[in-house]
Amino acid sequence: MSLFRKKSIDGILQNANSQNGNSLAKHLGVKDLTAFGIAAIIGAGIFSTIGKASADGGPGVIFLFIFTALACSFAAFAYAEFASLLPVSGSAYTYSYVAFGELFAWIIGWALIMEYAIGNVTVALSWSDYFTSLINNTTPYRVQEWLCLDYFTAKEHYIKVFSLLVGGLSLEEIQASEHSGLVEGFLAYSNAPKLFGTRIIFDLPALIINLIITVLVYRGIKESRNASNIMVLIKIAIVILVIVVGAFYINTSNWNPFLPNGIGGLLKGISAVFFAYIGFDAISTTAEECKNPQKDMPRGILYSIIICTILYVAIALVITGMVKYNELAVGDPLAYVFEKIKDLNWLSGVIAVSAVIAMASVMLVFQLGQPRIWMSMSRDGLLPPAFSKIHPKYKTPSFSTIFTGILVAVPIFFVDINMVTDICSAGTLFAFCLVCGGVLKLRMDPSAPPSKFKTPYVNSQFIIPSLFILFLVLAFTKFSDTTLYYIKWESLNAFFMKLPMYSFIVGFAIISFLSFKHKFSLIPVLGLLCCFYMLSQLGYKNWLYFTVWLAIGLIIYFLYGYRNSKLAKNSTN
Repeated sequence: MSLFRKKSIDGILQNANSQNGNSLAKHLGVKDLTAFGIAAIIGAGIFSTIGKASADGGPGVIFLFIFTALACSFAAFAYAEFASLLPVSGSAYTYSYVAFGELFAWIIGWALIMEYAIGNVTVALSWSDYFTSLINNTTPYRVQEWLCLDYFTAKEHYIKVFSLLVGGLSLEEIQASEHSGLVEGFLAYSNAPKLFGTRIIFDLPALIINLIITVLVYRGIKESRNASNIMVLIKIAIVILVIVVGAFYINTSNWNPFLPNGIGGLLKGISAVFFAYIGFDAISTTAEECKNPQKDMPRGILYSIIICTILYVAIALVITGMVKYNELAVGDPLAYVFEKIKDLNWLSGVIAVSAVIAMASVMLVFQLGQPRIWMSMSRDGLLPPAFSKIHPKYKTPSFSTIFTGILVAVPIFFVDINMVTDICSAGTLFAFCLVCGGVLKLRMDPSAPPSKFKTPYVNSQFIIPSLFILFLVLAFTKFSDTTLYYIKWESLNAFFMKLPMYSFIVGFAIISFLSFKHKFSLIPVLGLLCCFYMLSQLGYKNWLYFTVWLAIGLIIYFLYGYRNSKLAKNSTN
């Protein structure tokens, strides 16, 4: 079928090499790629989401970090193998085009928008929170509430606080209660200026950092690389300082119990922990700008995951050792922990500065990745030609970079940070699953050229079916109350709540059969299963949102991409 027409590996390489003046500049080595990976991974996870994950899972959250790192490492092997085989921009989009065909390539390209562009909305809003807190707490200046919040959140909080005020509570009482988080929105809506009767409320710091990062990425890969390397050095130095200093204040009794809420509590943090690792695959989008992509790309991807996992585990042990785990459900857990110890109050300010730098570096890598996806899709005719335009001086995808900046800026006006985190994780996990599956499919093709980097082969013929049987035994006995519910027909809503896990069980069964039949390589299979499992833990609502997102993408594909695809035109000619 024409929907599944594939691109040949030779054709992709020839197309990338024939761009002449429309090609990207090659400036990146293995150190730069590793720095990009660290820049993308060490961000919101270590400065924000680690707190909620630790509060749910206790000190045992380190197991979740290790499990997620293993899952990402399995997927990273698949990315590295593809990047070595196809040293061009496009990441999972290009890999899927080769392995599964055009329709899947479009779907994955559309899903990657959720990871990079929409994920950057989350990072920009989180950066704004830290920056605003830093300015308000350390300088005589103050960022007004109506300049650091989106309109709809402010209005919603205003309505709720107003109803509490009508009910007899004072604003001071509300601020001292569990509703204290609503006060900022109330003040923002109350004090906001009006234009033609409409209150002007928007997140100014988030818009400013988005503009700065967009300009930097537009100016060139060398400038972006230099900025990323500097920011990575600063934040790693501060993270190590926090670990070393905090280690002297650990009270080991805080590690008991190690898993206070059991496996169920641990798994509650799976989305937050996985979000901490989002972005390592952005390295693969810069393959066309590497000096030696076949050698350096696999190393950069794997080195960055290993370094970041060590830092995440160390930080988790330190903060859960310094205070009791149930105190960590705060937005800035590192600063909170060090503020509690009088001798270390000075370090909380250093952490705040580091968080601002860390978030900016994450944005930089994400903003680098998305335009290169647009560019690759445009080269294939699935998007208008403007998206593949390369700036003659800066050698960057100019139009795609500007368009990405706009795509990030617009939602900042009306999107709440909690609204996009899980959806972003869904898009990323879906991409990981397809990349792992793509490696398995390519290895079944005897005509596929050998990759310069190949994942070590371990026969999964008996291992994966055995793991499937073990999973079923544990799921229906030990963890039936948390991981899996007994399959029985209940209300439609209850069925849909369990549908993601049912899908995983069916998928696991199919993969077990195929592994037994085709003797698949173990590491890509484990990557596929781990990412599929984490995807099943995001909840049915996120699956629903993701499905709607994909449906919108398919409409665009059939209206434009299907008819303008270069493969379609070549087959017609």
